[in-house]
Amino acid sequence: MDDENQQHAQDARDTVGVVGESTVLDRIVRRLPTAQAATLGPGDDCAVVAAPDGRFVVTTDMMVHGPDFRWAWSSPYDLGWKAAATNLSDVAAMGARPSSLVVALAVPQDTPVAVLEAFADGLADACGALAPGCGVVGGDLSTSGTFTIAVTAFGDLEGRAPVLRSGATVGDQVAVAGELGAAARGLTRLFAEGVDEHGAPDAGRTAAFLAASPGGSDHGVDRQRRPEPPIVAGVLAAAAGATAMLDLSDGLAIDAGRLARASGVSIDLDPAAVPDAASLFGGEDHGLFATYPAATILPAAFRRIGTVVDAAGEPGVLLAGEPVGTAGWDPYADWDGNVG
Repeated sequence: MDDENQQHAQDARDTVGVVGESTVLDRIVRRLPTAQAATLGPGDDCAVVAAPDGRFVVTTDMMVHGPDFRWAWSSPYDLGWKAAATNLSDVAAMGARPSSLVVALAVPQDTPVAVLEAFADGLADACGALAPGCGVVGGDLSTSGTFTIAVTAFGDLEGRAPVLRSGATVGDQVAVAGELGAAARGLTRLFAEGVDEHGAPDAGRTAAFLAASPGGSDHGVDRQRRPEPPIVAGVLAAAAGATAMLDLSDGLAIDAGRLARASGVSIDLDPAAVPDAASLFGGEDHGLFATYPAATILPAAFRRIGTVVDAAGEPGVLLAGEPVGTAGWDPYADWDGNVG
């Protein structure tokens, strides 16, 4: 057996249960980026992160095998990338610059350490591509029958006021940065073509239909597995005077409705900007949805998709003046219990 094959065989034997927490941590931490804001990184009971503004924003998000991801459709690298991206986008939605992440994993005992190393690589590459200077400053490891990821993200406001959901006023223009519906279209294709005859996620069929696609990939599937939220656009929006903003994680209809209710207004969307159901109701794009004063020149990353109007009773979302339903991503309602 040559050296490469011997290493692969050893990697397969090196599970988290076999090598133990200290070795796993050592092999993961060495792969993670350093946060520029950290004055003390992993290794002590706490990290120390600079907050020059005197304030910071903080958010957390979980990804659980089953309702949030399927191994048949995502690699460990994909999951690391997505875990970072989904949290970075929440920080950006407040107009802050991401500074650091804390990552906790609970995984089955037989999980190969190589899986966690690939996860760490995805996490590192997402930080480098989407939020340079942001890094991992700590976390935790535990065991569980269900692979579970929890990420907490911190961001620096850099002296700016946070952009809330509650600041939109009648007459504001409504704009979005990032794609609408791509991730949902990808998920629809995975459920249509990446499953077996019983509807269970199937890695072989997923690989086959992607291989048959032009270029060997599918844009929507790529965005579902590795979202590319416009992180820098959050700071640009705040600097341009955005009156309200949030991350588009659960779908335009649901998330615009949240902003509308928080601001006590209604959002009237332009049908030309939301040409299909995926654009309106699809989740997990992780774009930024914002409102601006009517005279504001929008930052380059944003495009206008509607107008803030008087609620005339109950705040909500309209499409060319007609009420829109609140369908979108809901982990409690949408999971079919089928783990793949």
